[in-house]
Amino acid sequence: MRIGIIGAGSIGLLFSWYLSEKHEVTLYTRTVHQADLINRKGVTLVKETEEVRKLPAKPMDEWVGGDDLTIITVKQYQLQEVLFQIEDKLDEAGSLLFLQNGMGHLKLIEKLQSSSIYVGSIEHGAVRESAARVRHNGAGAIRAAVFKGSLVRLEELANNAPEDFSIQVETDYYEILVRKLVVNAVINPLTAVFQVQNGILLANPFYRKIAMSLLEETLCVLETADKEKHYRDVVNVCEKTASNYSSMYADLSQGRRTEIDAILGFLIEEAEKRGVHCPYICNYYHMIKGKEFQGEVVT
Repeated sequence: MRIGIIGAGSIGLLFSWYLSEKHEVTLYTRTVHQADLINRKGVTLVKETEEVRKLPAKPMDEWVGGDDLTIITVKQYQLQEVLFQIEDKLDEAGSLLFLQNGMGHLKLIEKLQSSSIYVGSIEHGAVRESAARVRHNGAGAIRAAVFKGSLVRLEELANNAPEDFSIQVETDYYEILVRKLVVNAVINPLTAVFQVQNGILLANPFYRKIAMSLLEETLCVLETADKEKHYRDVVNVCEKTASNYSSMYADLSQGRRTEIDAILGFLIEEAEKRGVHCPYICNYYHMIKGKEFQGEVVT
C-alpha cells in the first residue's frame, strides 16, 4: 500500500520507520532541510540497538493526495494549518488517518471531502532525538476506527502491520479518543507541572492522590460510566512508561507549545456546556499555560 505520512515529529518518524517494512512510505516534513536529511541518511530507530531504514521524504507542500492512505501525525494545534494546505488536494479515492491527542480535531475533520476518514490513538513512547532519529521508549497499543466512510484501507493497514507494531481496528472511534483523552488529561499536565517521570505519579502517595482527584473530575465532565476501566488505563500507562517523561513535559522543557488546549482546554469547554464545576482541570490548565507564557514557547 502507498502510504503518505504528514508530520515528521516523534510519531511521524516512528510510523515511517515501522510501516516502511511492508509498505511504500513517503514522509512529508515541515522543512526542506529535514526532507533532504532523511533522503540522504534515512530514518534511524533507537531501541535496544540502532537501525536505519531508507525512505523518501518531501516537504509538506509537495503532498498531492495520490496515496492510498495518508496518516496525519502533526500536533493538534498544527492541524488547522495543515488542513488548509491539503484541503484542495484531497483525492476522493484516498483515505486519511488522524493521530492527534485530545478531541478538538473532530470538528475540523468532519467536513473534509475524503472517501474514508479514520481516527486513532497511540500508546507507544517515542522521542525525536534529531530530525531523522527517533527513540522508541516503550511499546503500547495503537487503536483506530472509522470516523466516516469505508473500513477497507484501515483493515489493509492493520492486516499488513509489522508484528511488533500492531494496529487494533475497533468499532467506536469516540471510545478510543475518550480513553486516550482521560489518560492524557491525568498524566501529561501533572508530570509537566511536577517535573517528574510518569511512574512517580503512582510512587509518590501525594501525587497519586492528586492524580486520582483529577481523574475523577475528568470522568465527571465526560459523563463516563466505566470508571474502573479508565482507572486501569491510567495506572497501566504509568506502570508501562514509568521511566519515561510525558510529551507535555518534553515540550515544556524544550520551549515548545504543548497540546494543553486540546486536552484540558477541551474538557473545560465540555464542562461549561454541561454546567460542571472542574477546579482541578482549570487549575492545571492555567499552570501549563503559565509555564508556556513564562518560557517564551515556540511552535
